[in-house]
Formats: sequence, C-alpha cells, structure tokens
Amino acid sequence: MAVRKNIVITGASAGLGEGMARLFAARGRDLALCARRRDRLDALAAELTERHPGIRVIVRELDVNDHDRVATVFDEFRTELGGLDRVIVNAGLGKGQPVGTGHFAANRQTVETNLVAGLAQCEAAVSIFREQNAGHLVVVSSFSAVRGMPRTMTAYAASKAGIAALADGIRTDLLATPISVTTVFPGYIESEMTRRTAGRTPLIASAEAGARALVKAIEREPAKAYVPSWPWTPLSLLVRALPTSVFRRIV
Repeated sequence: MAVRKNIVITGASAGLGEGMARLFAARGRDLALCARRRDRLDALAAELTERHPGIRVIVRELDVNDHDRVATVFDEFRTELGGLDRVIVNAGLGKGQPVGTGHFAANRQTVETNLVAGLAQCEAAVSIFREQNAGHLVVVSSFSAVRGMPRTMTAYAASKAGIAALADGIRTDLLATPISVTTVFPGYIESEMTRRTAGRTPLIASAEAGARALVKAIEREPAKAYVPSWPWTPLSLLVRALPTSVFRRIV
C-alpha cells in the first residue's frame, strides 16, 4: 500500500486531531491542519516542524460550519502541498441535552457540526480525490453511533450515526475506484469532549493511547474500525443486542 504523504486533519487544535497530527508528523508525513483556534494551530505547527525538520505543516483557521470556506481551504491545501493523499474528517461537537427539554439550539448545533459540516468536508475532499483519481477519506464517527443513545447523548449519537451512514454510501459509490473510505468509531478516549465521562467509566483510554489506536487503524485503511479495538469491537456486538430496557440502565 502506498504511503499517504499529504494529510489533512480537521479539528486539529486539540484532542484526537492534535494527537493524530503529532503521530503522523513523527512518521514523516506532511500535514495540513485546520481548526477554529489559530493560535493553537500555529503553536502546534511550530513544535512539529522543530521536532521533525523534514516535514511541512501548513495551517488554516476554519469553522467547518462555514461550508464554502471548507471547500476553499481544502483547495488551498491541495495547491500548497501539490495534492492530497488523505483527509481526516475529525472536527466535531459533543454538547447536547435530552430531546424535548427546551435545548433545541444545543442539539441542532451538534447535529449541524457533526453531520452537515461533516458532509461539507466529505464533499470537498471527495471532489479533490475524484479529480486526482486517488485518495483516502477518513470519517471519525463514534462508538455512540452503534445505536440510539438516551439523555444528553441522543442528538450526538444520531449525528455520528448519520456521518457513518454517509461514509458507507460514499464507500459504496467509490468501490470500483482507487479512492478508499474508512470510518473509525472511537470509544471513550480522553479529550476535551469526553472529560464529563471520564469519571463515570473505567473504559476510558488515555489521549495518547487513543491517538495511537486511531493512527494504527487509519494506516491499515479498513472499511470500518472500532478504536481501541479492545474492548470496543466486542462491545459493539453486545450493545446492539441488548434489550432497550437493559441498555437504558447501563448508559
């Protein structure tokens, strides 16, 4: 399998995006990083190029909900790097409240960021890959996409199930082409988004271990991967099979 040299990571200023950037930089890849917090991107780029002088790191401030700007930034990345080999659709939002409790705005923002803006990123990436007749699209979903989740997770889980279904459709459409599509389903991994959960589950992986598992899975380019594989692959089968009454009590 050819090395994916030029890699775009959205949501790269913190959490899993930042962790993946560090690991891909250590592997000698050229990076195009974008997120809303430009100061953090600049600091990360300076650190990575100092540690790994042979790589290029370019950054752009980007709110993925600005859909036209997503396409512009991806095109700029392609021009500056001379092509894109892999795009990791990672930017996301984790806030939410139980449906029907007066928090529609928060739930809408989560769905718009994770699904609609995810579609904008996929559109921009796959458009470039179709022109190149090559590329690897990676969509970061969530273990919560396995089935509908209650309480504060309802809208988030639905958005992540939606982006996973979108990736499935893109994969099917591109099956006979040199363009590959991977969907990753992270379990509980330490990050800004999962801090609320860290104290409630013994299953949470460290940020470093989670990023390593993600990069390892992405480099294999499977159609789908639960990360870390243990315990999330077997748990995905269990969670699907549980009666709703039992499932509700344990999540």
